[in-house]
Amino acid sequence: MRILIAEDDRVSRTFLTEFLQEYGQCDTAVNGMETLDKYVEAFKRGLPYDMMCLDIMMPKVDGLMVLKLIRELEAQHKVAEESQAKIIMMTAAADIEYVDQAFELGCDAYASKPIEIQQVQEVMLDWGLIG
Repeated sequence: MRILIAEDDRVSRTFLTEFLQEYGQCDTAVNGMETLDKYVEAFKRGLPYDMMCLDIMMPKVDGLMVLKLIRELEAQHKVAEESQAKIIMMTAAADIEYVDQAFELGCDAYASKPIEIQQVQEVMLDWGLIG
């Protein structure tokens, strides 16, 4: 499994990488532009990410815009729903407006920080990404 972790906070990024590398190859990005660059490059190479952990509050381009652009790219290339990247949106902000907006834009799950490992594992199990 290929995983992209988009998180501007170094501690959170390291924590997620150490946890998720047990399940697959993890790449990281520190801002929205780097996230989009890595996603597009992987998509062009025919090695798209299976799962993404996407922070909402990132510099340069926020996570909601990244999510919107990823879903638009998948739609333009007619990527079947079951083949689209599974995206968990993450934020420390408890604002329900962000949650609603993220789901409207096509996220698959939402996690509040601090991230609970068990919650992420349950989501991955539900998606069939882990056994």
